[in-house]
Amino acid sequence: MRGAGPRCHYYKFRMSTLPPVLIQCPKRHPSLVEQMVCPSIKLARIHLIKDKDAIDHYLAMNIKGLSKQEAAAYRNSYKKNICIDMLRQGYHKSFSELFTLIQKWNALRKAAGPGSAIWQQKSLEEQPDKLDQLHHFLTRAEAAQRAEYYEEVYNNQLNLAYCFNNTEDKWLRNYFYEQCFSTAQLIKIDGRKKEAEAHANMGLVNEEQGQFMKAAEHYETFHQLTLGRMWNDETGHTYNSLACEHLWRIYTLLADKMLENKEHQQAIKTLIKAFEMTKKGGWKITLSHSFL
Repeated sequence: MRGAGPRCHYYKFRMSTLPPVLIQCPKRHPSLVEQMVCPSIKLARIHLIKDKDAIDHYLAMNIKGLSKQEAAAYRNSYKKNICIDMLRQGYHKSFSELFTLIQKWNALRKAAGPGSAIWQQKSLEEQPDKLDQLHHFLTRAEAAQRAEYYEEVYNNQLNLAYCFNNTEDKWLRNYFYEQCFSTAQLIKIDGRKKEAEAHANMGLVNEEQGQFMKAAEHYETFHQLTLGRMWNDETGHTYNSLACEHLWRIYTLLADKMLENKEHQQAIKTLIKAFEMTKKGGWKITLSHSFL
């Protein structure tokens, strides 16, 4: 995940009572999500349904409480075609999820207000390519869920997280990481590999949001689940080595906060934990003798 960790090769802490501590950062591992390639979906645009009365009747029968104004919005937009297709194929859960995500985007935009970055963006319902991705993977995930193929549910949710892995869509990516995390708990046939991945991704989300303690908890579980496992990413690094890197990074960030708050003893303990992670990961580091 780009921007999740430090880009420099050295991380230094300074404080009045401790000498500088110099730690050499291991080479950056790609995050788990960067291994995935979001497939190019060649979905044909759904033909507009021109029978106004048929559309209104269908909406009235399947979406309770929809006003005439809302029905008109569906009837005259590409979003309408997506929603009608979902409902006609029986994907009511996918429709509900899409509708909720559109409402959430509108709420985020309203909360940010004029002049904000999100205010300048097109709404989710005005971006057909994103609607196509959501339609494709949400319906596939719902079909897999009905059949209790939870690994397939997870894969489709993770594909969506990757497809929205850009700055303006981070809220969507994070939403689908959370969905992956819930689904991973239901997968019992892979030795908890998907659960480990989900903890790693949730740790990265929390780290980006500055919630370092929560991130550390996820990374620690990721580390525990990968002990003794020969699960590798596409670069050949083991998941356990990646877990060690994540823990090294989050412990140094936590220690930095502790130093800022004058919590010197706790900072030392946390930095020693970071040092232990670098040893487990097999990286070369340098610490001053006076620190140890």
